[in-house]
Amino acid sequence: MFKWIDRSRLLSRLLESLSSTLAAKRGLLTVIGILLVIVSFVVHLINLAAPQPVLDWIWSITHHLGIIIAFIGLLLVEPLGG
Repeated sequence: MFKWIDRSRLLSRLLESLSSTLAAKRGLLTVIGILLVIVSFVVHLINLAAPQPVLDWIWSITHHLGIIIAFIGLLLVEPLGG
């Protein structure tokens, strides 16, 4: 069922380039995650001053995505040559 994923040259090249890029810049995902959490903090402060439903969505998405990306970045430091 998933044999096409194993045989896909495009996915293979994408994964290889992604892993080599992340190996060269090991802290990149963690920094991106932290920046997203900082953006979510600023959005939350703006939302406290002038409540808007769209700011709640933006806060939630940036906050949770930032935490997930930062955790993934921390977990990938070791396998990528930390």
